[in-house]
Amino acid sequence: MSYLKIDGISKSYQEGIHALKNISLSVEKGNVVSLVGESGSGKSTLLRIVAGLENRNSGEILLEGARIQNPKEKLVPGYDEIQLVYQDYHLYPNSTVEENIARPLLQYDKQYKDKRVTTILNLLGLASFKDKLPRQLSGGQQQKVAIGRALSLEPQVILLDEPFSSLDTIQRRELIAELKSLFGQLGITVLFVTHDLDDALQMTDFLVIMQHGKLIQKGNPEQIFSNPKSLYAGKLFSHLNPIPDKPKTYVRPSDLHLYKSSGLSVKIIERQYLVHYNLLTVRLNDGTVWKVEDKKRSFEIGDRAFLKWEEEKEISFK
Repeated sequence: MSYLKIDGISKSYQEGIHALKNISLSVEKGNVVSLVGESGSGKSTLLRIVAGLENRNSGEILLEGARIQNPKEKLVPGYDEIQLVYQDYHLYPNSTVEENIARPLLQYDKQYKDKRVTTILNLLGLASFKDKLPRQLSGGQQQKVAIGRALSLEPQVILLDEPFSSLDTIQRRELIAELKSLFGQLGITVLFVTHDLDDALQMTDFLVIMQHGKLIQKGNPEQIFSNPKSLYAGKLFSHLNPIPDKPKTYVRPSDLHLYKSSGLSVKIIERQYLVHYNLLTVRLNDGTVWKVEDKKRSFEIGDRAFLKWEEEKEISFK
C-alpha cells in the first residue's frame, strides 16, 4: 500500500471549468517528488487538497490508508501530520525566529517545546539567528524559518509551494542542497511544487508534470527527457527544433552536431554566451529558425555551418 495516495482528485471552481481533473499519484514514504508545470496548472490547488485545506469535488487522499478529510468535514481544517509551506513564508513579523518556529507548539509541554525548537534551530543552522526578526534575515533564511515552523510538529509529509521563487540563484542552489540533505536525514515525505525545472531536478529524481489541471507525465528525468509524451513536456527541458518534411518531429539543440563542410546547411544569425556553450540561433535554407549548442564555441554570427544528428535522437508526437 502506498504511503501517500492521491486517487482520482478533481476540483472545479465553477461548473465545466476544471482546476484539477482526475489526478492520481502514489508516493512512497521518505520520497521527494517534484510537481512541475506552468502557472495555473493546478499544482498549488493539489497541495492544498492534500493538506486538507481545500475541498475537492471527487477523489480521495489517503495517508497510510487513513482518509484526509475536506475542510467542510472537519471542525479545524488541516492536519499536524501534513504541513504546507507557502512561497511567501507567512511569518509573524514582530516575532523572533525562535518564536516563529515555536508558534505551532504553544499548547505543548514547555520542556518538549523548548527541546524541539532547539533541535530545529540546530538542524537548519538558525541557532545564531534565533533572536532576530524576519525582516533582519535574508530571503533564504526566512524560508528556512518557515520550514522550521512546519517541522516543529514533526510532520510525516511536507508540502512545498514554490518555496524558492523569490530567492536569487545562489540562495536557491544552496537552500535546495541543504533541504535535500535534511529531508533525507529525517526521512520525511515531500511534495515540491515549482514551475522551474532546474529547481525540480536539483531537489529530486522523480518528476510529475502537470498542465491545465491534468497529470500529463511522471517518471525520472531521463525517461521524460528522452521520451516526452507531449510537446509541453518536451519543451520543459529545452527548445525543440521542428524537422522539415517530418510533421510533429523535433530534435533538441543539444543533440545537433556542428560541422564546417557537410550536413544540413544553416546560417548563424545570433550567438548567445552561456555557461557551458554558446547557444546559436541559425536559419535553415527554407527560413526555419533553429537553436544549436556550440560546445566548442567555434562559430560566429554570419558563418555558414552544417548540422547532423542521429535519427534515434528525434522526438516524435503522433
